[in-house]
Amino acid sequence: MQLKNKSVVVALGGNAITRPGVPDTIANQFRHTRESLPPIIKMAEEGYRMVVTHGNGPQVGNALLRVENSLKAAPDLPLGVLVADTEGGIGYMIEQSLQNGLMIKGVKRDIATMVTQVVVDRDDPSVEDPNKFVGQFYGRDEALKLSNERGWVVKEDKGRGWRRVVPSPMPRRIINSRIIRELVSSGVIVIAAGGGGIPVFYEDDGRLEGMDAVIDKDRASAVLGIDIGAHTLLIMTEADGVYVNFRKKDQMRLARLTVEEAKELQAKGEFPPGSMGPKIEAAIAFLEGGGKKVIISSIKDGYLALEGQAGTTII
Repeated sequence: MQLKNKSVVVALGGNAITRPGVPDTIANQFRHTRESLPPIIKMAEEGYRMVVTHGNGPQVGNALLRVENSLKAAPDLPLGVLVADTEGGIGYMIEQSLQNGLMIKGVKRDIATMVTQVVVDRDDPSVEDPNKFVGQFYGRDEALKLSNERGWVVKEDKGRGWRRVVPSPMPRRIINSRIIRELVSSGVIVIAAGGGGIPVFYEDDGRLEGMDAVIDKDRASAVLGIDIGAHTLLIMTEADGVYVNFRKKDQMRLARLTVEEAKELQAKGEFPPGSMGPKIEAAIAFLEGGGKKVIISSIKDGYLALEGQAGTTII
């Protein structure tokens, strides 16, 4: 098998591992992971050099619940450590499922999971005004009680209940990027920056320190792509591409976009913050940072989209 010269960052969406309405057992997570991997197996078979990133929202939520329910029996764990834990656990599921899928195909590729630290600014605006919901829903009185007891910031989540909110700072640099780049260059498929990676910042004396925060996975994938010199960022998600007038009678999928067109549509409000917005922001950042192509597609059409036969391509 001849390896391709160009490398791809493949960002797996949250529905790759957890599905709405399906119990979030480990057996189900493994099953969903296996079902999501055929496009990546095909890319590996065709010789693409790859980094695979993934989400971890439901898994971190479950980890927070376990911590909250065991506080009288075990020490509290900070959010950064839970992100690291889920990076390892989900990375293991993807790595093993991918190893088995490649073995069945007779494809020999090494795979490595890397727990990844991501540098953020300790003075990021989200630190003063956190707005990323994590964990469980509570009634107002219980949420305020927990806020007083544990020092949480809590807010109401669109009438559904009250939840803890944490900062979601912008990723600036991938600490492990040099070794990831070397592994990818040698043909290793690397699983990295899971859940956006572990947010860390520099103290005044140069030491690294963790932050109780979460990083957007697609934004971190863009920074990772820039840091390792990737050619393409492939974001595989629930949607089969980028739409204008999404969920309206005249909705239309866009097969191709330029950065300037994407910026214009975003300024018009076509890409909401809780939906396609962060993906478009990640696409723009990757392309303006030196990347050549961004593709947004459904998971099942990931390989076809990489070959220009599905999804939306942004250049």
